[in-house]
Amino acid sequence: MSGSSRLFSPFSLRGVTFPNRIVVSPMQMYLAPDAVATDWHFQHLAKYAVGGAGCVFGEVLCVEPRGRNTHWDLGIWDDAQVPPLARIAAFLREAGAVPAAQIGHCGAKASRQRPFDGHGPLGPDDAARGEPPWTPLGPTDDPAAEGYLVPHALTAAEIATIVDQFAAGTRRIDAAGYDFLEVHAAHGYLIHSFYSPISNRRTDGYGGDRRGRMRLALEIAEAVRGNWPDDKPLSYRLSCVDGMEGGWTIEDTVALARELRARGVDTIDCSSRGVRGATSLANLEASRRPAVAGYQVPYAEHVRRETGIPTMAVGLILTPRQAERILEREQADLVLLAREALVDPHWALRAARELEPDAGWQRWPPSWAWWLAQRERTGIEYPDGWE
Repeated sequence: MSGSSRLFSPFSLRGVTFPNRIVVSPMQMYLAPDAVATDWHFQHLAKYAVGGAGCVFGEVLCVEPRGRNTHWDLGIWDDAQVPPLARIAAFLREAGAVPAAQIGHCGAKASRQRPFDGHGPLGPDDAARGEPPWTPLGPTDDPAAEGYLVPHALTAAEIATIVDQFAAGTRRIDAAGYDFLEVHAAHGYLIHSFYSPISNRRTDGYGGDRRGRMRLALEIAEAVRGNWPDDKPLSYRLSCVDGMEGGWTIEDTVALARELRARGVDTIDCSSRGVRGATSLANLEASRRPAVAGYQVPYAEHVRRETGIPTMAVGLILTPRQAERILEREQADLVLLAREALVDPHWALRAARELEPDAGWQRWPPSWAWWLAQRERTGIEYPDGWE
């Protein structure tokens, strides 16, 4: 195809080839009654694959009920949760995208309201309308944010059970037919809360120095990789910096990424922040500073350069030319869209038209391309007074 761009070049990890470098990032929708995917989730994800993305992630699948953010999160702790996910994975593949899943545990951030219901801890009013609170879990009994529920500090035996839950969830995701798996270890959720010195004050083998604080992340990586087929790639989403004094740093992330790679992790999804805040942008919002487009791309670039492991760039990647520059400068290997995909589910198809104008409508679905090319050939004339 003439005028080929980096954004639309294929990329391979293990036995999986991504048709282009555009990935729709996991985004929680908080619309899953009984933690089971519905037709809403099917249509929400299907349109990104039809819209040309090379890989489409579903939202985080929680490994146990206590690991959910809200009563409306998706889960992967029961075999009954598999069939609706399998339907989604099959369609994503049929539409030409790599079907991807994310697995995680929300830790001390669990047992809260949906963002559009307030985003605070669940309480009596929530219980009265059928959403009672539960006790969240964490490395210590420190709340995840001011006013949040006090978590139960996990024992070593309880940690082992959670590692087993990740393994079991991984097997279910494989049974559902997904080809790419990511562990959510960022944004103040359980794994991040263990490796961050801000939230982990333990003095046993899961705390103390950096090696102890990384232990849970590495044990989960081993458990997931051990239950995920060798020919399927594995990603880890990390908060590369805490953005707080005395917190986790980019050099800490480099050290963790090297250990993860040694355990079979194939790429690092480079996000940031989230500890001691309701969201990953909480400390930016508190500083009254706007987020800068591409503000997290330097983390992906640094980890890629220092470790040699492929990285995924996230964080206000808005335009096709911005995404193309990230790849041209070798700052990352894949680019992730989140809210921009919500704005324009056909972002990838529009990007093809912008970056590869000589290719015409070749990257669009043929049943669309025929009509659009015909309209383009015919041209459009606007009558007087048209606005």
